[in-house]
Amino acid sequence: MLRIWKQQKPRRQERHSAAWGKRVGLVVLLATGMALASTSPSARQNGRFSNIGSELAGYMAKAKQGSANGKTVRVIVQYKHIPTAVHYSTMKGRGARLHTTLHMISGAAFTIPVNALPALEADPEIKSVTIDHPIAVMDDLTNSATGVSSAWNAGFTGAGIGVAVIDSGINDSHPDLWDSTHTSSRVLYHQDFTGTATTNSNGAKYDLYGHGTHVAGIIAGNGYLSGGHYSGVAPEASLIDLRALDANGAGTDSTVIAAIQQAITLKNAYNIRIINLSLGRGIPASYTQDPLCQAVEAAWNNGIVVVVAAGNLGRLSVYGSSGFGTITAPGNDPFVITVGATKSNGSATPQAETKASYSSKGPTTYDHVLKPDLMAPGSAIVSLAAPGATLEASYPNDVVAGTDGKADYFTLSGTSMATPAVAGAAALMLEEQNTLTPDQVKARLMKTAYKMGMFSTSAYVPHLFMSFVDFYDLFSVGSGLLNVQAATANTDLAPAGVGSALSPYAVYNQQTGVVSLIYGNGTVSSTSVVWGSSVVWGTSVVWGSNLVSGNSVVWGSSMPWNNNLLSAFSVVWGSSTGTASASSVVWGASVGNATSAYSDAGDDEQ
Repeated sequence: MLRIWKQQKPRRQERHSAAWGKRVGLVVLLATGMALASTSPSARQNGRFSNIGSELAGYMAKAKQGSANGKTVRVIVQYKHIPTAVHYSTMKGRGARLHTTLHMISGAAFTIPVNALPALEADPEIKSVTIDHPIAVMDDLTNSATGVSSAWNAGFTGAGIGVAVIDSGINDSHPDLWDSTHTSSRVLYHQDFTGTATTNSNGAKYDLYGHGTHVAGIIAGNGYLSGGHYSGVAPEASLIDLRALDANGAGTDSTVIAAIQQAITLKNAYNIRIINLSLGRGIPASYTQDPLCQAVEAAWNNGIVVVVAAGNLGRLSVYGSSGFGTITAPGNDPFVITVGATKSNGSATPQAETKASYSSKGPTTYDHVLKPDLMAPGSAIVSLAAPGATLEASYPNDVVAGTDGKADYFTLSGTSMATPAVAGAAALMLEEQNTLTPDQVKARLMKTAYKMGMFSTSAYVPHLFMSFVDFYDLFSVGSGLLNVQAATANTDLAPAGVGSALSPYAVYNQQTGVVSLIYGNGTVSSTSVVWGSSVVWGTSVVWGSNLVSGNSVVWGSSMPWNNNLLSAFSVVWGSSTGTASASSVVWGASVGNATSAYSDAGDDEQ
């Protein structure tokens, strides 16, 4: 029987619900993101294409009906050119309140009266108006399972590489984040984009939620207070703290975009080569129309590797979808490295790692991009604590003492914890070979990943009284498990051009019943994409010969998921008529009442 965990008394396993807000709200967010394509009116308005996003259709209707009654909505307005003082003055005259300038995407974030929407639609200077979506965190035996020690033995520790952590902040006073002399912090810069307090009455500073410090420790903690036991992947890397999430782990599109924009600005000053985004939200439209995705692409185009959490919705089943189609934004963007989570099952070997049932699966909503790209350990990960922060105060039983006997470490689970492991690996690679482009880093990580050759695994979650089955297909585990040893030893180079390592997208042929991969997009030729059969290496090398066969075929009819009798298959790919069925989730058709049983706490799986 499916259960809504929200209805039960909160327990420790529910600790990460704060990352997404209330669980019922999460279901609504996901269902709304998937339903927009079928419920929105035509984009063509008044003889031209409307610049108002389809998700604002309800607001627009109220504005035109005169029933908005003084209501406001927070939006991101993108102009055809970088806005000037004249544009801001015009918006002020329409009753708008400016929050953040976002010149990287020729836009800005405003709170506007709903009644102003028709004026924005008629403004020829405005390219698009979209909701400034709320965003939250994605809540980790990492080093042993991924072979990090071999990179350390070769002398690579991430020294000199800057990693921008866009999260809830970083407690820079933690000794594990000091430099090798233990006299100064390796957190070189702080900036807050939330407009909220950065210190609380419990003594927490910079990170009032506790998530960002934990993420930072997985990337770059040196294990000082644990005798090296809880070291991060790149223990000498530098950290740039760009706080986009508040004391409750919540933020918006604009706070994250502003932080990405600042990371690009600070790139040369702090040698920022990597951005870590252990956060996400639902997908309301194609990545090509999403300002958050445009922002991560801008960072990628500026030579910064962007690593993003896949999401923790792998247990969410809408109309029997079995968790497929639950990747969150901006992890749906084909440029970035999207990371899913595995669990250790009590062993430090990569062979023992299995997919965490909460880890989100592809393909992505609307665009059907093959995600996640990579997996990394994400369940029951011990990393740095931020004493006095929300998470530590709420779940004191998850605190782990350091060698000083104090509450120095904390245990969390989720794709948020898998993501910084990959970010740390990228730092080691860039220290070893600083000329690598983001695409070359992504391609090498994916090619060298440990191929998870299991057929399927089952996990029982006690507090949900349910078992979850995962098949090890491309939409569930991507190219496999992070292998730092192989990645730092590899010398293969993908083409240097931006977009050469785009994640491909999947198509389903109704006549033949074959699911295939298509490479490249409108700006990148398929012949230049590294996964293509005629370029550096073929698909079977990247994803494993047992997962990819024939001429770019994802898997053959012998794979159980590739069976149109299964509800998951019909939900993701639509009906046999050649059009999306009424319950097709990934194709963006209407979603009614979503019944789910899920949790993002993976360490309680049996």
